[in-house]
Amino acid sequence: MLIGDGDVVLFQGDSITDAGRNYEDSGSLGNGYPNLTAALFSAMFQDKNVKFINRGISGNRVKDLKQRWDKDCIELKPDVLSILIGINDCWRRFDSNDPTSAEDYKQTYIDILTQVKEKLPSTKIILLEPFVLPYPQDRKAWRADLDPKIHAVREVAKEFGTFYIPFDGIFNQAFISKEDTFWSLDGVHPTSAGHALIAKEWIKLVSGGSL
Repeated sequence: MLIGDGDVVLFQGDSITDAGRNYEDSGSLGNGYPNLTAALFSAMFQDKNVKFINRGISGNRVKDLKQRWDKDCIELKPDVLSILIGINDCWRRFDSNDPTSAEDYKQTYIDILTQVKEKLPSTKIILLEPFVLPYPQDRKAWRADLDPKIHAVREVAKEFGTFYIPFDGIFNQAFISKEDTFWSLDGVHPTSAGHALIAKEWIKLVSGGSL
């Protein structure tokens, strides 16, 4: 079990993590996988008093995490840090002609994780792989940009010895057996079922068991 009694768990990322949380309420977990994960974990492991925090912000790229890292990560002193970031680093190339290279993405990821290792050496880190589904059809073209970033996250996870959940593979495997819009309406933002899939795999990892 990665999570102990009294631990603080921090979810970081973009809109997938944000999921409509109330920025005026520091305890708001939003309507997505952080909220589902916290609820399910609390029901399954009633002997553990764990504080869950969501600091995902819609539209963020990894460079945005770096700019707010002290306030929204280091100062919170999480015992477990979960990060899902990268789809906007890909998306902005296609909707705003504002690309982020895989090299810059990786280096910025290294920068924020180096801060964690130096300032919070006992923090356990879980990296969640960014993902895109092949629906609508134009999302298929994103693979050329996102795949190198996925490989970058894997390399960073190996370099830093973090825990890792391969969500691009998990979601695309699940996509095969359901209608196109079951897991996500736009190939990026999960439906309720998609958020539940993230929560399921997250708890499976931290509990060391199946769910």
